[in-house]
Amino acid sequence: MKIYGIVGWKNAGKTGLMERLVAEISGRGFSVSTVKHAHHSFDVDHPGKDSFRHRAAGAHEVLLASRERFALMHELRGADEPTLEALLAKLAPVDLVLVEGYKRDAHPKVEAHRVVTGNALIAPDDPTIRAVASDSPVALDRPIFDLNDTRAIADFILREVAL
Repeated sequence: MKIYGIVGWKNAGKTGLMERLVAEISGRGFSVSTVKHAHHSFDVDHPGKDSFRHRAAGAHEVLLASRERFALMHELRGADEPTLEALLAKLAPVDLVLVEGYKRDAHPKVEAHRVVTGNALIAPDDPTIRAVASDSPVALDRPIFDLNDTRAIADFILREVAL
């Protein structure tokens, strides 16, 4: 599977860009999956639901299934966080996996950047960032895209992964 990342500081526009890229690239006929890294604890389950009760009782994994979708929840219970590589191995094959976060991993990336956040660019010190998508002009030795030019960013990523 081809892998491409979207990175940036908080409120830089990563999730919006991911959403638009998934729609754009899948709209071109490619199969796309996503991986999102969270820096905080999260839960996709709700107290009182059967699956939540199973986990709370100590289940290592809970698979919740219906005719519409299934979700596998795996409790780490103190184990190390899985690597991106280990997580990717759990995905069904697709044409492209877009990864939000995991900025320290070695896969190629586009950095989302908004000036209003006041954060410096990550790209100058990170050769895995192949381009920047920004809401304002940026001087850099790599391609720069308007943060809202989803078509151009998608074209760039698809060229990079040779799809």
